[in-house]
Amino acid sequence: MLADIDAAVQAATDASTRVLLVTGAGEKAFVAGADIAAMRDMSPLEGREFAIRGHAVMRALELAPFPTIALVNGFALGGGCELALACDFIVASERRCSASRR
Repeated sequence: MLADIDAAVQAATDASTRVLLVTGAGEKAFVAGADIAAMRDMSPLEGREFAIRGHAVMRALELAPFPTIALVNGFALGGGCELALACDFIVASERRCSASRR
């Protein structure tokens, strides 16, 4: 996911982009964040490299030369929250996802 976000930001920066909208693919979550089970199997060096990569991608989004808007349509957990916070604006859905209804 980090590679896809990085590629999208770079492509938008190279084009005549006026605004970048960031949203999730489904209705349950904006972005759930990193796969913690996969991170458990990383060596300390791999974990550090993963964190550095994540920070670099979010920083590129923060420094984009155009406005960025997170369209949050569900849970924004962990890295998903970081992704939303890296954007200039956050627009969150008022709709509650079915998983959170009681």
